[in-house]
Amino acid sequence: MTNELFQTFIAVDDHDRALTFYRDAVGLEVRNDVGYESMRWVTLGAPSQPGIDIVLEPAVGDPNAAEEDKEAAARLLSRGLLRAVIFRTDDVDATFEQIRATGAEVIQEPTDQGWGVRDCAFRDPAGNMVRFSHPKK
Repeated sequence: MTNELFQTFIAVDDHDRALTFYRDAVGLEVRNDVGYESMRWVTLGAPSQPGIDIVLEPAVGDPNAAEEDKEAAARLLSRGLLRAVIFRTDDVDATFEQIRATGAEVIQEPTDQGWGVRDCAFRDPAGNMVRFSHPKK
């Protein structure tokens, strides 16, 4: 039996701002853009990984969720407490400079970590932590 990652979800509060980050700064391609009622889901992915999708979704993906649940999720999202994602890159320093040049919020400049990687980190427009990592040589 084989199990592989197919989709993962990142909560956002503004899909257009999120697209500016994930599509334009990070370089992911848009694969799908779907609306339902007042909600929207945008699927992106790395061209080099056609079988793995990242879906930008509302903080609460259920249109029938209680208003208090939607408000609680929005508060957590605004503080950067809902999601984090780590991308593997072949050049942390070049990736850092490319994304920083777009005005993205820097959390951590490229750093050699004690657990064997060099990485850097940003916040996406919704507040999620996004890291870029490469194994140290």
